[in-house]
Amino acid sequence: MAWVAVSVSMGFVGLAVLAWCAFKVWLGVRRFGRELERTRRRLEPKQSALRDEVSRMEETRASQPPEDGVRSS
Repeated sequence: MAWVAVSVSMGFVGLAVLAWCAFKVWLGVRRFGRELERTRRRLEPKQSALRDEVSRMEETRASQPPEDGVRSS
């Protein structure tokens, strides 16, 4: 009968270990999410500046007449 108590105890210990690991993973995911949000906030001004520059380049390129251009032959 002692083996039943040992088996149940080992089951609870195993669940406790899994719960601890899940908690550590949850903390890591929260920390990673905060880091991603902080990085996103830091990159937003540079991303919008790059987007503006690309749109200016596209407007400049579209306003030029489509001539022969440079040929590589």
